[in-house]
Amino acid sequence: MATDFFLNIMIFLVAAVLIVPLFKRIGFGEVLGYLAAGVVIGPSVLGLVPGPQEVLQFAQVGIVLLLFVIGLELQPSRLRAMRKPIFGLGSLQVAVTTAVLSGVALLFGLPLTAALVVGFSLGLCSTPLVLQLLAEKKELQTGHGRHAFALLLFQDLAAIPVLAAIPIIAAGSLFTENPGQMLLEVAIAVGSFLVLIIGGRHLLRPLFRFSAGTGSREVFAGTALMVVIGAALLMDFAGLSTALGAFIAGMLLADSEYRHNIEADIEPFKGLLLGLFFMAVGMTTQIGLLLQAPLLVLGLVLGLLLFKWLTVVVAARMYGLRWREAGEVGLLLSQGGEFAFVLLTAALGAQLLGPNLVDLLILVISLSMATTPVLFLLWSRTVRPWLEPPRVRARPFDTPGNDEPQVIIVGFGRFGQVVGRVLQGLGIRYTVLDANPEQVDFVRRYGNKVYFGDAGRIDLLEAAGVSQARVMVLAIGDVEASLRVVERVREGFPELRIYARARSRHHAHLLMRAGVHVVIRELLFSSLELTRNVLCALDVPRKQADRIVTAFRAHDEQTLKRQMEHFGNETQLIQSVREASDELRSLFESDAEITIAPETGKTGRKPGH
Repeated sequence: MATDFFLNIMIFLVAAVLIVPLFKRIGFGEVLGYLAAGVVIGPSVLGLVPGPQEVLQFAQVGIVLLLFVIGLELQPSRLRAMRKPIFGLGSLQVAVTTAVLSGVALLFGLPLTAALVVGFSLGLCSTPLVLQLLAEKKELQTGHGRHAFALLLFQDLAAIPVLAAIPIIAAGSLFTENPGQMLLEVAIAVGSFLVLIIGGRHLLRPLFRFSAGTGSREVFAGTALMVVIGAALLMDFAGLSTALGAFIAGMLLADSEYRHNIEADIEPFKGLLLGLFFMAVGMTTQIGLLLQAPLLVLGLVLGLLLFKWLTVVVAARMYGLRWREAGEVGLLLSQGGEFAFVLLTAALGAQLLGPNLVDLLILVISLSMATTPVLFLLWSRTVRPWLEPPRVRARPFDTPGNDEPQVIIVGFGRFGQVVGRVLQGLGIRYTVLDANPEQVDFVRRYGNKVYFGDAGRIDLLEAAGVSQARVMVLAIGDVEASLRVVERVREGFPELRIYARARSRHHAHLLMRAGVHVVIRELLFSSLELTRNVLCALDVPRKQADRIVTAFRAHDEQTLKRQMEHFGNETQLIQSVREASDELRSLFESDAEITIAPETGKTGRKPGH
């Protein structure tokens, strides 16, 4: 028995390690990789692992953890900032797509309840697949990228109540002839909600504060898992979805100071069990259906892609998006999604849908997901160039002239321009590369010599004369782009000194870890200069104000370097910040030139000095 258990684990791991990286490399993403791995080891192909249903039942824990992490990411401030596209465009898309696909399901002879479940399930899209595509293309911050993200976020939110309602609808609780029984079930459900929400608000933070105080990462991770499983069991007791309980628990912790630590500790368990869930779904996928009825399966895949593209475009146009953005969002969201596997599996367990229909729909969704990267690539290379307005049409990078510069400036916004003006005034040769074509055209109108180019490309750097340069000034604010440039430059030109702009302490830590020689936080000196003026306005002598600001800057630089040891550990960083605050006060109190009077807030020389 033990041998069989470990052998099955080994089969799962080998399949995942061999197949998932291959699918990621060709651009299909991890989800399809896990599905394909499950198909290969499942009954449809090799039949290496028996009992896919038992594996699927255990792997449901991955969905519970996924919903918990989604809840963690839904901070109220984030929802407020994106409320219009999320709830406006999102509700339109879900309503239109569900109505159309449910109508098609009714035409195929499904009952109303089953048709609605199928229509809603097929209307959902693959969040990890779409976001990975956008991230790889650097299009998350584009118009279609932001609207696609808003739609995916609303779909995740909308799927929660539907998932919770499936067991209630299947049990007939909404239409029971016994009003007393219905009221009892409603009371239990409402009571469970109140217990979870009220108890969570008052108990979760003290619980995590206690576990963090032990200093044990294992205890902290165990506490997080205990909260997730406990919330899931509470909802299960109420006859609702276990995933709903995990989602609510995540939302209750979304604004807590432990959110990042919890997410980091849960992530490995979530990724592992979610991968196991998709492999189990792949094991249950009936590839034989494609061989038995290829025209039916491929026709349903084509129909799903076409109907979803049309409905998303209609909803986007109703919301007010331009045709180009609507078309791109529709293409990105034309596939089925992994949440459909969850809903269809739940509907199968609740006997709302039959096993043959669920097998067919899972196969259709899997094939539709496989088409999305290919369709998006074709769209980007053929259709998009015709739709883009001329002013933003893609153009080739410039070929910079090699004027033997002493400095290479990457990014010529507000930060880089100041550096360039000083160097120009001193007659020091420099070359500027900027990846924003509009910024390049704008700056050139004022007589600046700026080249349109990606500093992450070694050939462009060589053409710009990087081999003769002594210093690179990295003045771009985008975190990912700056780290990519540093990585390429460190590999190709290790002797070149890099001076970089950082947007925050976290960005500074990332740059320091990447090997940047000097990091300047963009707001540090302006805020220190303002502090100096504030102190003078409070009657602090200018010399003392200079000394205070200088002491603070030196202490802050030391703290920044010291906090590198705790990078990624929020609990230790919080403790480090508190210690640094105490150290700074002690530093000021021990300085012979500075006196701090808490009663008056005034600063002056100590008596006797």
